[in-house]
Amino acid sequence: MSESSSFVYVVYIRTTPEKLWSALTEPEFTRKYWLGATFECVVAKGAAWRLVFDDGRLADTGVVLECDPPRRLVLEWTNQWNPEMTAEGPARCLYEIEQAGEAVKLTVTHTMDRPHSKLIGAVSGGWPKILSNLKSLLETGQVMLKDKV
Repeated sequence: MSESSSFVYVVYIRTTPEKLWSALTEPEFTRKYWLGATFECVVAKGAAWRLVFDDGRLADTGVVLECDPPRRLVLEWTNQWNPEMTAEGPARCLYEIEQAGEAVKLTVTHTMDRPHSKLIGAVSGGWPKILSNLKSLLETGQVMLKDKV
């Protein structure tokens, strides 16, 4: 079995699974919390997706591997802005959404089939900021962090 790198982040958000799904997949909403980038995709299995910086540069691209709204979304994920991370090839990003009382539990698992992945190192710093902004935006209508990725 090959070694892999992974990053897992869990956050509880006072919202509904449907609202969280929309927040994760609608470009107009992602633009508000994704630190200067927008997720663009018609979310369906096999569809291409891309994350685009505000200045038009591609951040990341991939394909939707699984789509089960509003519970599960799996993306093949390839970095496009850093040559070293691009050279690592595609990673896998899993979003799992579960009802948890009056809140919703969101688990994001980002994995790469290689040890010591530079991409996983980078997302381990980015996901906490992005998901904190998402939580804050859904719960208060405002983001916490305005810096860029």
